[in-house]
Amino acid sequence: MYQRLMEHLTTAVLLLDGELRLQWMNPAAEALLALSHMRVQGQALPDLITSEADIGELLAKARDEFHPFTQREARLTLATGDMLTVDYTVTPLTADELLLEIEPRDRLLRISREEALQTRQETIKVLARGLAHEVKNPLGGIRGAAQLLERDLEGSQLTEFTRIIIEEVDRLRDMVDAMLGPNQVERHAPLNIHKALERVRSLLVVEHPSVTIIRDYDPSLPELSGDEAQMIQAILNVARNAVEAMTESAVPAPSLMLRTRARRQFTLGAERHRLVCEVTIIDNGPGIPDRLRETLFYPMVSGRAEGSGLGLSIAQSVLHRHHGLIECDSAPGHTEFRLLIPLEKPHE
Repeated sequence: MYQRLMEHLTTAVLLLDGELRLQWMNPAAEALLALSHMRVQGQALPDLITSEADIGELLAKARDEFHPFTQREARLTLATGDMLTVDYTVTPLTADELLLEIEPRDRLLRISREEALQTRQETIKVLARGLAHEVKNPLGGIRGAAQLLERDLEGSQLTEFTRIIIEEVDRLRDMVDAMLGPNQVERHAPLNIHKALERVRSLLVVEHPSVTIIRDYDPSLPELSGDEAQMIQAILNVARNAVEAMTESAVPAPSLMLRTRARRQFTLGAERHRLVCEVTIIDNGPGIPDRLRETLFYPMVSGRAEGSGLGLSIAQSVLHRHHGLIECDSAPGHTEFRLLIPLEKPHE
């Protein structure tokens, strides 16, 4: 009876003997650890999974001291090479039996991280709009005054200076507008993500012919509902950022991969979606400096000398309007940006 109850638990439960050999595991443990009970029964658990803090030593200590313990946010490496973040509890039942309960944390940590990111984006948006309002009003006055001066100074060499004032004011106004993101009404329609990616690829090929662009598309992806122009702009901002970083760093053989995949039963924020489109942009550039990781999507933050710091912020804003988000993992020689967009409409 108790075994039947444990077989229906969503928590992974394993039973080990005194030599830390696996005696039994429920289906949730098989799914979590990617192990078949029939194949691994009798094998020592430390031979099947490893962790930063030696799991074999911790299990042996619990057995010898006959004292339960809990490990929080432990990083386990499975036999498949995959890594999991879990909480696990070890409870000695007898001198020759240990009960191991494992609760995955990856999803909860991901939800927490995404919610924090969305909160920061909303805060930034409010601050940016307030700043834009305060900046654009005096800019309009400066531009108007410069135009009046230019008219009065017509024929004078001083008009060169009034022209500089007007051009710089216009540049600042355009920068503020870009910081706020697209202000046109969104036009959601069926959108083929591969068509958008091909448009981006054709632009990058012209701008940066030295960069090898690799395509790895999933042809089974259905159309999503979105604004094609905005989606092209978001993808282009991310891809162009990667290409320019590689160019500035003089990467020997710069390459960019555009990849699409379907993710099923995927959680974005606190909402679970049946099907999500994942667009991955991978480059072999220098990577993102640690000091920029937390503020990467803030406006006016850039790791490049010539960067405006608006491209990624605008891309993230576009994805939020499509109920998606952007994730990033980076190391020297391999940086991935993942654009995640739900494939079902919001009301569905």
